[in-house]
Parts: sequence; C-alpha cells; structure tokens
Amino acid sequence: MTRAVSLRRVQALAFTLFVLLLAPFLANAAEVSRSLPDHVGSERCALCHQTETEAWRGSHHDLAWTLPSDGHVLGDFDNASFEHEGITSHFTTEAGRYFIETEDASGQMTRFEVMGVAGIAPLQQYLVETEPGRVQALDLAWDVEQERWYHLYPDAELPAGSGLHWTGPYKSWNARCAECHATSYDKNFTFQTQTYDSSQAEIGVGCEACHGPGEAHLAWAENPESYESGKWDGLTAKGLTIAFDRESASAEIELCAGCHSRREPLSDASPLPGTPFHDAYRLALLRDGLYHPDGSILDEVYVYGSFLQSRMYAAGVSCSDCHDPHRAQPMASGNAVCTTCHAPDGDTRFAALSSGLYHDPAHHFHEEGSAGALCVNCHMIERTYMGIDPRRDHSFRVPRPDLSVETGAPNACTDCHQDRDATWAAAEIAERFPERQQGEPHYAQALAKGRLDAAAAARDLLSIARDEALPGIVRATALDLLRGAGAAEYARRAQTLLSDPDPLVRAAAAALQALLPVEEQAAALRPALTDPRRAVRIAAARTLVAAPQQSDPTLAAEVAAAMGDWQDSLMAKTDFPETHAAIGGSWLVMNNYRGAERAFQEAVRLDPQMVSAWSILIRMRAALGDRQGALRLLGEALAANPGELYLISLRNQL
Repeated sequence: MTRAVSLRRVQALAFTLFVLLLAPFLANAAEVSRSLPDHVGSERCALCHQTETEAWRGSHHDLAWTLPSDGHVLGDFDNASFEHEGITSHFTTEAGRYFIETEDASGQMTRFEVMGVAGIAPLQQYLVETEPGRVQALDLAWDVEQERWYHLYPDAELPAGSGLHWTGPYKSWNARCAECHATSYDKNFTFQTQTYDSSQAEIGVGCEACHGPGEAHLAWAENPESYESGKWDGLTAKGLTIAFDRESASAEIELCAGCHSRREPLSDASPLPGTPFHDAYRLALLRDGLYHPDGSILDEVYVYGSFLQSRMYAAGVSCSDCHDPHRAQPMASGNAVCTTCHAPDGDTRFAALSSGLYHDPAHHFHEEGSAGALCVNCHMIERTYMGIDPRRDHSFRVPRPDLSVETGAPNACTDCHQDRDATWAAAEIAERFPERQQGEPHYAQALAKGRLDAAAAARDLLSIARDEALPGIVRATALDLLRGAGAAEYARRAQTLLSDPDPLVRAAAAALQALLPVEEQAAALRPALTDPRRAVRIAAARTLVAAPQQSDPTLAAEVAAAMGDWQDSLMAKTDFPETHAAIGGSWLVMNNYRGAERAFQEAVRLDPQMVSAWSILIRMRAALGDRQGALRLLGEALAANPGELYLISLRNQL
C-alpha cells in the first residue's frame, strides 16, 4: 500500500511539472480562442430542414449513440446468458432498465446497468459505467441479423486486468469511441484524479456534428437582413462553420475523415466542423499490420486512408457524390452509383475518370446479375471486422494478381475464386486484358521491399516520395519507411519535400530529418516548424526532442511554439498508455531517466501487456546498476505476461 501511494504521488508530481512546462503555451492558445455560436440541437434544425431530417432519422448517424430508454435496444435481455472462456454473462431487465452481469476489472462477477447503446446494425454494443463518469464498451455484442450474443474477439486472450480487457483503456468509450458517436464531444479527462467529466451537445451524429453549431445560422435564417455576422468569427455568409459546395469538396472529405479514418486525435474534443483534418488529427500511414504492401486494407482502417490512394480522390470526387450524407447510405444500389461516372455518358464533372462501357460482360466477364458482375466486388475488396461487419476498401484499385504473387497483397480474383491461386488469376487477367501491361512497376513492390530492408529499397523509396503523380499517402509512407535506412543523405535529399503541397508528405519528410546529426536538425526543419498544419509542426517537434538549444532567438521561438503544439496534443491524451510511452521515450532521449521511468510506469499501469515499456523499464534499472530492481520489475512484467519469450530472454541477460 505504501509503495502504491508513493507511486501515485510521483505520478502526480510528474504531471504537475509537465503542466508547469506547458503553461505558457496553453495561455497563448487561450488568447486566440474564437467566438463561436452555441448549439441549438437537431430538433430545432428539423423545423426548417424537414426533408433532410426525414432522411437522417433512423440512419446510422442518428442512431450512432442512443439511450436505452429510447426504445432502440435490440439485444435479448430476457434473462439471457452467454458463455465465453468459462465466464457466463447474464442479460436482464428490471423496471424498464437493462443490466449485464459479467466479469469486472478485478475478475469478479459484477452487475452493471446499461447506460448507452452504440449502433443499430449489423451489431449493437452496450455501454456501462464502471466508475462515476467512466464509460466502457463491452466486448459482448448483439448480432442483429442472427439475433444472438457473441464476443467481438473470440480468439483473443483478454484476462481481467489487461489493457485489452473490456474494462481497459483501449475499450474506453470516453477516450476511444464517443467523439465519433456524438455531436461536439468533450472528453474532459483529469489526470490527477483519473476521472472523466465528459459532455456533448447531443448524443448521436446530429446536424451540428457536420454543419457546426447552429445559433448563428438560425439568426441568419430568421432575418437575413438584420443578421449580425460580426458577432462571431470565421463563419460562412449563412452563419455556418463549413460550406458544402463543389469548391469545398476537400473540406467535405476531411470533415467525414475525422471519424472515417484510422487516426490519432490532437485534442481532447471534437474539432469544429471545417477544421482542416491535419490540424485535428495525425493520419495512420500505410504501415505493416494496417495495410497490405499495395495499400489495400488489412486491419480496420476505415475509409480515408484508402480513398486518398484512389483515382476518384485525385479526380475531385467527394463523399457525397456516392453517399447520401443524411441517410448515410450509397446513392443507389448495384452498379448504379459507379455508372454515374463510368459510362459513355458519365458525369462530365469528372472528365479524368474513365467513361467507357463497364457495366457489360465484355468488361467484367461474368454473368449479368451475378456477384462477379458487381463493380465493387472487383474494385472494392471486402473485409469483415468486429466479427460480422463487412467493410469495403475505398482505394478503388484495378485487380493486380501479379502483385499478389510478388508481394503477398490480396486481389479480388482469388477473393472469390478461392480454389485458385494468384498465378492463375494473373494469367487470366493478362489474357482478358492484353492491352494492360501486367508486371508494370507499382509502388507496392518498393513498399514490400522497404518493410523488409529499408536500406536495400532506399533509392526506390526516395523515388516514390518524389513522384508527385502518386497519392500523397503513398509518398508519405515511402518516407516513413526510409527512416529505417538510417543514412543522413536520404534526409537531406528529401528536404525539398518539406514544402510539398500535401501535409502528409511534409510531416513524413519532417520525421525523416531525425536521420540528420542533431545539430543540423532545427535549421533543416525550419519550414515544418511554422507549417500551417498542426500535424506537420508536431512532426517537426517530435524530431527535435534531442536537439541542442538554439542560439538564434527566432529559431528558438519557432521550436518552442512547435513543442507547445506537441505537448498540448500529449496533454489531451493522458488517458492513453501510448501517450505515456511517447513521453517516456522523449525523456529518455533527453537523458532524464527519472522522468522516463515515471512515464513508462504509467504506461504499464494502464496497459500491463505493453512489453516494450516493461523492457525499457527493466533495462533502465539494470543500466543504473540496480540489478535487484530490474529483476523485481521483470517479475512484475512476467506476472502480467506469463510465457512472454522476449521477457524470458531478457531475464537471461540480467
């Protein structure tokens, strides 16, 4: 008990010091805060926008988050039970309230009241409060179609007390989910007390989640002549924070991307609609484990990272060209959405897209009405997540089974023809489309090689990064892999990309400058330190963590401001184990071993399965001459991760 109290005091002290360091930056941020309208709620919007409201009601957006009293609970709570890994959970009702009895964080059976409902189809999750204000999403979900309870991760070992247990930080509704299921969400986590006081303007994705707070728009609508636009900052002529028109297609895409992407938030609250994506988030690149080498989906990456790779995106197609944003459904069924553009009389707005006859057996070589005749089955491979939820790849790629042979990436042909292999499929494509050059170079080849040996692929990776005809996310991924080459020459040769039009490329080029000698880094990163996008400035700050103090006062101020952006983003995520690992790594680079130890201790407290953090803690203790302390930590690590081979090998080294 004494040691636990002492640890909490150390953590609180570390946090206090961190806040003191951040104080000047946070004060500056407060000085430039904008005057914003208030939210009015979707019901008020409905009074004027009845057609849009009718389409929205009952949609996945509307029902993204509801209360159990709203009548949307679909699961069987009539004394039902479900057994998984020896634990039998019970689902009951009492006086119109819903309860789930299941294993809690300590391994004890506990009865929780359902406080919220997430989603409507194809599955529904239930939310419970494990502590006042702390809401968790259970791993037990309701399969709407099959009408059964099931476990989201049936093959994973998720014991009580682990970071990935349903009570752990990775299943936190407050931290990981609520922002995209609510309108104007504020997480409001306090590190000192480890508590949440979260709030939102509205549960569910309402009108103002996309259009912004409506007070000013309402004032304009009621009397355009007397509307005082100067009362608020940065609004459109109609009093909104974002305009939806052809000129703002990229703004629309980035708005949708805020939720429909695999990304890291840079603040603890929903960004104002209209905020540039790279001011609010850091997008995951085409990394191993998330994407295949050709950029096709592997893990649950949602849509944005895929869409950025597509010819559709390059041609200016926006989300609402294919999807009704109010119904949250495709505009049409079958091939009708695709043939809006891909037909002899296709949409002239997108002249860069192919306009031939594609809805025809001469193109798809399958019987009309069959699965093979559907455009999406060849150009949008499907993968299933959360057990039963199929998602389409939005990179709209031409099937290249020849790349499957070379890189192991999937292809649509063998997705369906599972009794055949990629070599067969490549031969079929070559025969049916002789005008296409099978085997022509593709960035997948360099990315696949770079994942295995960045130094061997370095020249190809640099060539990809410089090729402005390629998607920005591909070029940024090449730069990301190039860091593994370890040679300063590649950082120098990529410095022109610090001024690239794409913020993803600029951020990756900034991170690559870490290969330079530390005394060269700040000067090289000067364009990134004052970049208009916050994600780029943060990439520069992360790179400069070990750089010496700058003698040029202007450069020193630019470094300090970028560091403030980064520190502010870390402050917004002190409930994330990975945040404390990042803080620990920074302290370690700066030779602040006490700060590093505190941060990594917090990381493993939140996620006892973070073996990398345990390893650093153990090695630090050993490096400081405290072998007994290292062995004690190793014992704790193995207790949390029994049989972990890396930890066992580490024990042999002590």
